[in-house]
Parts: sequence; structure tokens; C-alpha cells
Amino acid sequence: MDILYIILPLIGFIIGAAAFFFVGAAYRKRTAEKEIGSAEEEATRIINKAIKAGESKQREMLLEAKDEIHKSRTEFEKEVKESRADLQKQERRLQQKEETLDKKTDAYEKRKDELAKKHAQADALREEIEQIKRAQLATLEQVSGITQDEAKAYLLKQVEDEVRHESAIRIKEIKEQCKEEADQYAREVISIAIQRCAADHAAETTVSVVPLPNDEMKGRIIGREGRNIRTLETITGADLIIDDTPEAITVSCFDPVRREVARLALEKLITDGRIHPTRIEDMVEKARREVDATIKQEGERATFATGVHGLHPELIKLLGRQKYRTSYGQNVLNHSIEVAHIAGLLASELGEDVQLAKRAGLLHDLGKSVDHEMEGSHVQLGVELTRRYKESPAVIHAIEAHHGDVEAQTVIACLVQAADAISAARPGARRENIENYVKRLERLETLTASFPGVEKAYAIQAGREVRVMVKPDEISEDAMILLARDIAKKIEDELEYPGQIKVNVMRETKAVEYAK
Repeated sequence: MDILYIILPLIGFIIGAAAFFFVGAAYRKRTAEKEIGSAEEEATRIINKAIKAGESKQREMLLEAKDEIHKSRTEFEKEVKESRADLQKQERRLQQKEETLDKKTDAYEKRKDELAKKHAQADALREEIEQIKRAQLATLEQVSGITQDEAKAYLLKQVEDEVRHESAIRIKEIKEQCKEEADQYAREVISIAIQRCAADHAAETTVSVVPLPNDEMKGRIIGREGRNIRTLETITGADLIIDDTPEAITVSCFDPVRREVARLALEKLITDGRIHPTRIEDMVEKARREVDATIKQEGERATFATGVHGLHPELIKLLGRQKYRTSYGQNVLNHSIEVAHIAGLLASELGEDVQLAKRAGLLHDLGKSVDHEMEGSHVQLGVELTRRYKESPAVIHAIEAHHGDVEAQTVIACLVQAADAISAARPGARRENIENYVKRLERLETLTASFPGVEKAYAIQAGREVRVMVKPDEISEDAMILLARDIAKKIEDELEYPGQIKVNVMRETKAVEYAK
């Protein structure tokens, strides 16, 4: 019974709870259905409102599009009208040009026909004139008794004689006038340049003499069985001449640098006193280093003395080598420095580039630094070296033209030629042996006597003047002027000589009669 009392209330509570749950669920369902219905109404209202707004926006966009299309169509129609108007104008212009061209073509055809007719008439007249001319020439030949060719030859000879006479007179006048003016101006310029520049001249040969403290030193230099002298000659490439000259040894070599190395080494050996092959090698190497240092110093001295800067270091060394090079007894380095100064002074007098003239003058004989070692003339070698070390074309051309191998194209090249001639022509600057001197005079006389009409030719004044005796029956007074000019031109082209050569042409006629 007790359990029943407990179970019955519990069952009643469960039944009440279940009833409350079902009643609550029904209530919540009705509430949710109401909210869903109101939400659907609100969504329908929003959708309807959006549809109405979209239709309104669509109508506005259609209206704007129609306005834009109408506006574009108006502008397009306007452009089309303008284009049509331009095309019509161009068509009218082309039509007018075509009409004008047709008119010109017609006029050209007419003109062409007229010219053809006139040309035919001119050909007919020319033929008629030729016939008349031939008839007249035949008549003239019959009357004069000479042919047409003979008459032409006669007239040409007369004209040639007259022109030759007048040209000879004119050439003489112009030559004298130019010579007077040019000589005067050249003398002024050259005298100024020479007065402002003076340089020493060293007359050296291919031998050097080394003094000895005593004759006993000769034997020590020769060494046992000649080993010392052979070692020295082999290493230096120079010849040691030991003769009867008291207390002196001669060092001979065509290469001045090697000769200088041998001389210095020999002097050091004599001073040191220890002379044997090993010591000789050491002294030669030391002398070679001293000579290389002296070469560099001399090259720098030359550039400093002339004010020429910016040279390649190898060009400076090649300049320094010229200290040991001579030409006709003249030291080449001193000669190059003097040529640089004279060329610069001449350039300043003429208003040309002084620095360029000095540079070309300093480098003009650069090829003589290596002409003992390389094939070719010193002009060709100088051009090759300066071109290799990127010198300016003006300097290269001046080097190439300073002996007339090519024609001078610039004023600087002419100034270097003149400066080189001035330096070489100074009294005592150069010397040549008697054999070369005699050969040069003989060549001058032979070349001068090769001209037709020359009877005798004499080289006088140490080759600075050539006196030409002509045959009076073959060379006239007028022809003498032309002959003198031709001889001078050939001498310039074929001979090499210092300074200038005067060509003196003489024509003498005599009349001899005896009174009996």
C-alpha cells in the first residue's frame, strides 16, 4: 500500500508533464506559423518594391541610351557631310589638275612637233653648210697650193710659238714676283726662328775610345787565351780593337746602344780591376741597366725641353735611344729637339698650332731609333711606330712627308720639312765622307746633262749650284726659262741633298770675223 501511494502520485506527475509539453508545443507552432507568414509578406513586399525600382531604372537607362544614340547619329551624320564636302572639293581639284595636265600635254606634243621640224631644218642647213665649206676648202687649197692638214700644222706652229713665248715671259714674271715676295717673307720667318733657337751639334762616329791606366791592362782585358775579350765581345755584340795605340782600347759597333753598353762595362771593369768572365757578365748587365735608365731620362729630358707632353712611355724610350744615334755626324736626339723648337717657332710666326708642330718635329726621326734592328727606312719605321702608339693623323702625316716620300698635305708637314732642312743645313751640323760627296756631285752633273740641248754641266759651290751650258742653236731664250724649271724639278724628285741647289742656265752665242 505504501508503494502504491508513492507510484500513483509519480504517474500523475508524469501525465501532467506530458500534457504541459504537448500544449506548449502546439502554442509554439502557432506562434512560428504566424512569424513565418509575416516574414513571407515582408519578403513579397521587398521583392515587389525591387521589381518596381528595377523597371524604373531600366526605363531611365533606355531613355539615356536613346539620347546617346541620337547624339552619336547626329555627330556621325555631320562628319559624313563634312567628308563628302571634302571629297567633292578634292574631286573638283583633281578634275582641274587633270584638265591642266591635258592642256600641258597637248602643248608639249605641239612643241615637240615644232622642235622636230626645226631639227630637221637645222640638219638640212648643216648639211648645206658642210657642202659649202667643203667646196670653199677645196677652192682655198687650189688657190693657196697647200692642203688643209698643212695649213693646220702651220697655224698650230705659229700659235704654239706665240703661246710658248708669252707663257715663258709670264712664267718668268710670276716666278720673279713670287720669288721676291716669298723669299723676303721666308727669310724673315726663318731668320727669326733661327735666332731664337740654337742647339749643340755632336759629331760622333761608330767607335768609342776607352783610356787605360797602363798598357799592362790590355793583357788583363784579353785574358788567358783571349777568354776575357771573347766573353765581352760575345755578350755586348761589340768589337774591341787592341792595337799599338798606347793606353787606349777602341770599341767598335754599328749599334750605338750596344757600343755604349760595352764602353761602360769596360770602364767599370778597368776601375774594379777584377776581370774574368763571371765579373764581365755582371758588369755588362749593370751597364745595360744604366744605359736603359739613361735612355728613359734622355727621352723625358727631350719632352720637357720641348714642352711636348702626353707621349706614350714607349715613344719616350725610343726618343731616348736617339741620344746614341748619329746621322751624318749629327746627334739625332739634339737634331730632333732643335727641329721641334724651329717648327714651333715657325708655326707661331704663321699662326698655326705650335704644340702640334713641336710634337711632329720631335717625333719626325723616331724611326732612326730602331732602323738598326728592323727592316725599312726610318720614315716607314717612324710612321709604323707612331701609328702603333696612337699618335694623331697630323703627326703621322708630317713624319711620312718630312723627306718628300709623300706630298705634304698640311701646313704642319711643310713646317717640319723646313725645320728639318734648317737644322741639317746649319754650318757644321752635318758631314759626309769624301766618297759620298763625290758621288753626289757626279750624280748632279749627270742628271743635269741628260736634258736635250745641254752642252755641259758643272756642279760648283760644293754642290749648292749647278751651272748649265746650253747649245744656242737648239735652246732659245724663252726655252731657257722652261729648261731651268724642268731641271730644278727633276733634281727635287730624284736627288737627296742638304739645303737648296741653284740651277744657273747659260746661253752664249759668238760671232767671229777676221779683217784682212
